[in-house]
Amino acid sequence: MNEMINLLQWPAMFATLLSAWLVASQSKSKRKVGFWVFIVSNILWVIWGFDKQAYALILMQVGLFILNVRGIKKNNSDHSG
Repeated sequence: MNEMINLLQWPAMFATLLSAWLVASQSKSKRKVGFWVFIVSNILWVIWGFDKQAYALILMQVGLFILNVRGIKKNNSDHSG
């Protein structure tokens, strides 16, 4: 089980990079997917972080999760601000 959790860092890293690429898109639909992929990466990093007792990483992922939820809401709105 510990080895499986240790391996989570790889899909978490790939999901983070993919989501950053998608969120930077000018396409609203790609940004939407990017925010959701970011949330998946947040969850993976939190699971990995608990196993490694990386509490600063966990707190950062919680903050990023909140920002990703905000990004989804702003991306869905028709106005900026």
